[in-house]
Formats: sequence, structure tokens, C-alpha cells
Amino acid sequence: MKTPSVFKFNTSYAYRKASAFGLVLGLVFLTSCAGNLFLPFNKFARTPQPTLGTQPPVNPPAQKDFLEQTFAGYQGWFTTQGLSFNNNWTHWAGSSSPSPTNITFELYPDVSEYSISDTTLTQLGNLGNGLQSRLFASDRDGVVDVHFRWMYEYGVDGVALQRFVSELSNATYRELRNRMALKVKAHAEKWARSFYLEYDISGSNESTLLSDIQNDWTTLEPQLINSSRYARRNGKPVIALWGFGFTDRPGTTSQAQQLITWFRGKGFYVIGGVPYQWRSENGSSKPGWLATYLSYDMIQPWAVGSYSSVASLQNTHLAIQLSDKQLCDQHGRQYQRVIFPGFAWSNWNGGTPNMIPRNGGDFMWKQAFFAKQLGVTAFIAMFDEYDEATAIAKAAENASMRPAAQNFLTLDADGFSLSSDFYLRLTREATKMLNGDQTYSSTVPITHR
Repeated sequence: MKTPSVFKFNTSYAYRKASAFGLVLGLVFLTSCAGNLFLPFNKFARTPQPTLGTQPPVNPPAQKDFLEQTFAGYQGWFTTQGLSFNNNWTHWAGSSSPSPTNITFELYPDVSEYSISDTTLTQLGNLGNGLQSRLFASDRDGVVDVHFRWMYEYGVDGVALQRFVSELSNATYRELRNRMALKVKAHAEKWARSFYLEYDISGSNESTLLSDIQNDWTTLEPQLINSSRYARRNGKPVIALWGFGFTDRPGTTSQAQQLITWFRGKGFYVIGGVPYQWRSENGSSKPGWLATYLSYDMIQPWAVGSYSSVASLQNTHLAIQLSDKQLCDQHGRQYQRVIFPGFAWSNWNGGTPNMIPRNGGDFMWKQAFFAKQLGVTAFIAMFDEYDEATAIAKAAENASMRPAAQNFLTLDADGFSLSSDFYLRLTREATKMLNGDQTYSSTVPITHR
């Protein structure tokens, strides 16, 4: 998981005190652009929910360039006993069936569109509506197909498939992730979505980190890179490296530079998932890493937990993001914002339930809106991250759709009655806005249901 240690830092972090000059400069920027930023926007009625009869496109359009698309992170890591390749429960709970005392996820999913054969009964008791509690296995073909159908129906351009380096030395988990990668490829092609791979170095062995990634990609590459749906920037395939430079992650500047050079030598466009305060090398960033960060083709600062409200988001935008973008422009690097709908992990890691409220979509929409003002693309964290409640995939609307035996987060937590697909619909509008297909304003542009 990406968030935990980063979040510990960011809860006390420094959107504190941008200089008066920086704040004034930011306000001048916003004010001077106001005539262009708040363009006319007509709120529209609720689009009817897609039907289960949706068919894949017969003549899909050619894939767009990477910078003309909006991607979401795709974990694909939920497994269940009896259904998954590893025959074990992971990420929903410990190694046994989820129960009121054994759970590690926060946001309860809406599982109504999955086949019964792709879900497993839990020990969480019945839902509020009387149905039995069931959870899906990510590595089932039917589940991956549902997810990519949703992406197609709601206009999510594609995903970055997370690949954890710490798992590569375990034969069972490596095979599980290999199978998942091939399923993502197959269903991305079926539903005309894009995908690329992101290596996450959290918890990996620093002494073998470099060879682990190089050997893994050399083996996996022939199976993925020939796909017509593998994401490309100006013809170059895209790869992402996440975690280098974080204070609590392994890796040296030399290893990062070698990997960047190695992938670039193979013709890749390389994205760096870096600490939020990468530019100042403070907080969760190790000192002495700025030159390495600027070696990436794209810099993608991890934002989950860096701000917890629209007010702090605006301060952060003025104090940090504008200067980040300016430095990237000076060095000819692309800059991308990470946006997320909300955050919580009380069932797994303790803390306050609903720690960063979603506020009926306003929190996520404002992040997309500020990214648009910067003139940059956005990465959505995450598509299916129910552990930390950042998922945009369909989720339980209210208590009727979650087990009564445990306090899971549902979409009505902030007093809004939202449809289970609300964040997929919101992502569709954010994608249109960020890709330049639609006029926009600072207010959420869709109905709640």
C-alpha cells in the first residue's frame, strides 16, 4: 500500500505557511485567469445507469497519446480462499475469512454486478438488506471484465497496474501478479482501455532491488508490450517507478538513476511517483534527491493524505503545486497531479473513521479543477482501493449494502445520498474536463443519483 507512512507525515505537514509572497502570487494567478477558468457549465440530468448488456466496441478508436488520457491506479490485489490462485484471503482481511475482528478494508464494495462464482461468502454476517456478505476475488476473469466494462461505460481511459517489487521473490505471488497482468492486458484490449505497469518498491529488498525489477520486466515485457492498448507517449511505452526517495522506502539515488537510464535505453517514457514535497526535499523526502527526481520524464507527487479539505487543498495548490509546475517546466519535465476522493483506514490501522471526508464528490472535483488550472493531467488514486477508502469503483451506498456487524464506510457518510456509481460518473466528467472535451466550473457537475 502506498499511503500509510506517507500519511503519517502529511497529517502534520506543511501546507503550513507559504510565504505571503507565494500566496499573493497564487491569488493573482487565479484572479487574473478568472474570466477563463469559470466557463459556462450546464448541469445535466442523471445519465441512466449502464446496463449489464453493454457490449465491447466492435470498431474501437485508435489509442490516444498518454498525455491525452486520464488514468487510475489499479491494485488488483484482493484474493479469497477457494477462488484465487494463491487460495488465500489477502487485503480484505488476514489469512482467514473476514469477520468483525479480522478485516483490513474500510469502504464496502457494491458486489451486485459480479457473478456469484466470482465472490466468496464471509463471516461478516448479513448486509443491512438481508443478503449474505460476499466479497470478490480480483484475479477472476469475470471480476476484471466487470472492472474494465465499468471503465468503458464511464469513460475511464485506462489504468496503471500496480506491481509490488517485494512480492517478486515469492513464486506464488509473482505468478498471481503475472496472471493479473495478462488479464488486464486481455480485458483492456476487449474494452478498448489503456494500461501500463507501475513498479512499487515499498518493502522491497534494497540489495536486490535493481536486479529484481530488471529481471522481472525482461521476463514480462514480451507478454505485455506488444499490446495495442499498452500506453504510449509519443510512441514510447510508459513505465512508472513509485517510491524512490521516500524516507521510509528502500533505494538509493544510484539505483533510481540506473533504472531510469535502463528503461530509457529500452525506449520507455519513465514516470516517477515521488514524495509530495519532492521539490523542497522535506517531510517524507530524503535529502539529496532533487536531481534524481528531475531525471524522470514525468514527476507525479503522491498526494493522498497531504491535504484533508478543500481549504487546505487550495492553500497547497497556491503554495506548492504552482512552484512544482514551474520547476518542471524549467527542466522540460511533465508534471502530473494525483487526485483522490477521500481517505480512511480505521478498520485496518485505527484512527478516525472517515478521516478525509469525500463531501459528496466536492473534495475530488476540486482537485481535478485545480489540476485543470495548472494545465496538467491527473492520476486518480485509486480505481479499486477499498482498503484505504480511495476507490472510485462502485461502493455501498448506505447501511443496507454493508454488513451490520462492522462499521464500514459507505457513500452516504457525509450526509449525501449517492448512487454506487457516483464516483465513476464523476471521474467521467473529470476526464472530459482534463482532456479538454468539456467546459467546466468549480462545482460538482453531476447529480447525486
